[in-house]
Amino acid sequence: MSDSPIVIVGALSDPHAAAVFEGVRARGCEPVVLDAQRFPEDLPIALGEAPGDIVIEGRRVGRPAAVYVRSLYQSPAAYGVDADEAMKEDWRRTTLAFRERSTLLSAILLRWEAQGAAFYNPSSNGHNITKPYQLALLQAAGLPVPATLWSNDPAAVRRFCDVHGAVVYKPVAGGAATRKVEAKDLTDERLDKLRAAPVCFQELLPGDDVRVYVIDGRVVCALRIVTDAIDFRQHEQRIEPIALDDAVARECVRAAEIIGLRYTGMDIKADRHGRYKILELNPSAMFLGFEARAGVDIRGPLCDALVAHRAQRGA
Repeated sequence: MSDSPIVIVGALSDPHAAAVFEGVRARGCEPVVLDAQRFPEDLPIALGEAPGDIVIEGRRVGRPAAVYVRSLYQSPAAYGVDADEAMKEDWRRTTLAFRERSTLLSAILLRWEAQGAAFYNPSSNGHNITKPYQLALLQAAGLPVPATLWSNDPAAVRRFCDVHGAVVYKPVAGGAATRKVEAKDLTDERLDKLRAAPVCFQELLPGDDVRVYVIDGRVVCALRIVTDAIDFRQHEQRIEPIALDDAVARECVRAAEIIGLRYTGMDIKADRHGRYKILELNPSAMFLGFEARAGVDIRGPLCDALVAHRAQRGA
């Protein structure tokens, strides 16, 4: 058995992690699974002080050739985590337990990265995924991004909406639906809710929604999502492959490089002039639904990329 395995970080109950697992196996490699949902209750892990002293379920993993990170499930509120009862019983203890769990799992990934394993994608650049920082990095690099305000200041929100006219709002960290700002949203009563949490406000882009998959510096797939909704999620009428203009493709590749992602599904959207602007880059983008509806292959190039690193190690 090779001492440079392919590692999949995530639960095999997750269809995307399971799809990558099967794809890597089909290419003649038996992946190691760091199933974060099983840890610590059902997954024994032992770390020593040496960087490579990492044992998972009795197997000394060493330095992986490549690592695909689906999720470490680092929060009681994370997708795929069922911690409601534990939080109700003792929220403080549950939160602290998640911190301890997350610290150990993160340390494993950081060790592998320091040893030179190829990551899809690393935890060390997690701050680049923080959306207010991510868009600032892209804007500073001269890439097209929408005018955006993250704020809990009612006066600043009103000024932004006055300048940009048609505006949408959504959570700072994402997750909930994007909605259009209406007159009722700018009342004192409504804006007073910003005391509870800041909100992201962004110029409305009326053009096409496009999802672009970039793997190792190459656009492997671009998909137009046809919808009448402001937020296309769960409102897709159809999804169709498209060919990106060369200049737009280069911008997408450059964006992935700036954020430090070997693999990403990034969302771009056209403004009223047809100019695509970058909304966000996802470090663990889902792909199965897009493959099924558009008849494209995203998993294949991703698995090929993972296995290629094992071949480079002479495994």
